[in-house]
Amino acid sequence: MKKEQLIFLPGGGWQFAHLKSEVNIDNSDVLIIGSNTELLAQLFLVEGVKSVSVIVDNHDSLVQSRYLLQNNKNISLKMMEFTKTDFKDISFDIVFAQASVSSPLRNKILKEIKRVLKPDGYLNVGEIVYLKENPPAFVRDVWEAGDIDPLNSLELNDYYGKRNFEIVNVKDLSAHLKEYYSVSRKLLETKTGELSDKEKSFYKKLLSRISHESNVYLKLGGDRFMGFTSIILRKTS
Repeated sequence: MKKEQLIFLPGGGWQFAHLKSEVNIDNSDVLIIGSNTELLAQLFLVEGVKSVSVIVDNHDSLVQSRYLLQNNKNISLKMMEFTKTDFKDISFDIVFAQASVSSPLRNKILKEIKRVLKPDGYLNVGEIVYLKENPPAFVRDVWEAGDIDPLNSLELNDYYGKRNFEIVNVKDLSAHLKEYYSVSRKLLETKTGELSDKEKSFYKKLLSRISHESNVYLKLGGDRFMGFTSIILRKTS
C-alpha cells in the first residue's frame, strides 16, 4: 500500500507531497498540529528536517500517539491547546496542519501559529472546504459532529491574504477524498478484526468517525459538497 494511503487524514499523503514540491524542508524545525499525524512526523524526519514537534489537544490522542511513537525518540510529543501553546516566539520554520485548523477556533489558532513561526516561515494548511453553497443537512451533521467549520473553497485565498500570509501555492486535493474514504472503508472492513483489543481502544473514535464519513461521502452524495485543499503560505508580518 502506498504511504499516501496509510495516513488516516483527508488528503492522505498528498498534502505532504505538495509541501515538498514547493518548499525546501531540509534542516527545518517543524511543528505538526493535530492527531493521527504519527506517520507524517516520521516522514518529515526521513526527509532530513532538523526537529519535529507534534501537538495534540486531548488525552486520548496523546495516549495513541505515545503508543505509536514509543520507539522514536526523535519526535517531541506534547498535549497543548492549539490556541495557546508553550512554545517560544519564532520557534519553527514550518508549521504543518492537516485538517486540524478547520474549526470554529481557526482564527485563534492562526494567531498562535503566526507567533511561533519564524520570519518568512511556512504554514501548510489542509483545509476542509465546502464546494457548493447550502450543503444538505447530512453533510452539515458530519461537520458538526467533528467540530468542523469549513471555508468556502473559493474564499481561501482571500481569507488567508487578509491575515497577512503570502500565498505560495494552492492545490485542490478533493479528488483524493474518494481514494481516502474508499481505502479507509476497505481497511475498516478487512482489518478491524486483526486489531488487538488495545489497538481497537486507541482507534475507536477514529474508526467510528471514518465509517460514518465514508458512508456520507461514498453513498449519500457528500462528494458533491465536501472538498479538501492544501494551501502553502509564508509569514509576512
